[in-house]
Amino acid sequence: MKLTSETKIGIIGLGYVGLPLAVEFGKRRDVVGFDINRPRIDSLKEGRDATLEVSEAELAEARRLKFSHTIEDLRECSIFIATVPTPIDQYKRPDLSALYGASETIGRVLRKGDIVIYESTVYPGATEEECVPVLERVSGLKFNVDFFVGYSPERINPGDKSHRVSTIRKVTSGSTAEVADVVDALYGEIITAGTHKASSIRVAEAAKVIENTQRDVNIALINELSIIFNRMDIDTESVLEAAGTKWNFLPFRPGLVGGHCIGVDPYYLTHKAQAIGYHPEIILAGRRVNDNMGVYVASQLVKALTRRGITMNNVRVLMLGFAFKENCPDLRNTRVVDIINELKQYEMNVDVFDPWVSAEEARHEYGIELVAQPSLQSYDAVVLAVAHKEFADMGVEAIRRFGKLEHVLYDLKYVFPAGSSDLRL
Repeated sequence: MKLTSETKIGIIGLGYVGLPLAVEFGKRRDVVGFDINRPRIDSLKEGRDATLEVSEAELAEARRLKFSHTIEDLRECSIFIATVPTPIDQYKRPDLSALYGASETIGRVLRKGDIVIYESTVYPGATEEECVPVLERVSGLKFNVDFFVGYSPERINPGDKSHRVSTIRKVTSGSTAEVADVVDALYGEIITAGTHKASSIRVAEAAKVIENTQRDVNIALINELSIIFNRMDIDTESVLEAAGTKWNFLPFRPGLVGGHCIGVDPYYLTHKAQAIGYHPEIILAGRRVNDNMGVYVASQLVKALTRRGITMNNVRVLMLGFAFKENCPDLRNTRVVDIINELKQYEMNVDVFDPWVSAEEARHEYGIELVAQPSLQSYDAVVLAVAHKEFADMGVEAIRRFGKLEHVLYDLKYVFPAGSSDLRL
């Protein structure tokens, strides 16, 4: 297959990954942005993006982008890009249900000569072992004879307005050498940072899954160090600042590890490793450390309250922030909920305030009722869980006004200088 100016793209899944991609391609090519979520399609047609990744002006710039929830609109496309979520289930196993669904959708409209590109994070081998059989079964076509596939892992960073889809270097790959060239050329049209053509789809899949596994292990090390230093009554941030004066010391910080990548991707790799008979020690150890940080934070808060002589009866806690990271509304895999659930085990009353997050989504996904505005002088403890700019702009004194005369302020994210809070991670 050769790229021409008439080649039309269908992008399946218009979330944090798919929408920015569709907008960039829609500035240059005819694109069908497809999603099964009809309210999402309706709001995009009205120029509104609930994820806040794309502005109304940017949507308007993509003049050749058409939004649809109708499969028939995909029939005119010859390149399909699947950008659907790949989470984990309650047992920490890969959940490929959305990927299977996207593959079935594409299979219904797939024609000879078409290319299907996957961007969703998977374990090495998943594209050809899991997705291709679905495409073949539904379409009745034969892989690498009638249709072809590629893999180009997403590198979207939600809430980051500096590193956008076009300014992050893109890894590309294809099921044949010719298709790899086509996939690379396609992304080269919109990626100003350049592309890297991997030698195979499995290499590209592996590259993606280790990017965040590496970060996860590094953060786990710093989290473990923070636990050690807290027991020694040493300020972790001060230690990291001192160590950071060496040129090759990596600037990781302790914290909760949630979101759609760092807290999820390692389980895709460990799943595949165990399937081939290898038990990954370091990766799973890092996951255990990071997954237990919510419980650790809660225990630290309980100890601090006890030292202050604040009894556990009817304790009120204000959680500032519920998104998985600062300055974005993304709730996927937020680990703030771990702290909340653990504090409730102590029968504490927890109010959650986050100006970025949809109250409806918090209720639907986690059963958490957000407060519209915290009450002043009402809380025995205030936990600064997410470093939203609104909280930083308030200043520590304004945040302390939410607390009672005797209260504990726990600054998880080092938003304020050492000494201005009662606890830091």
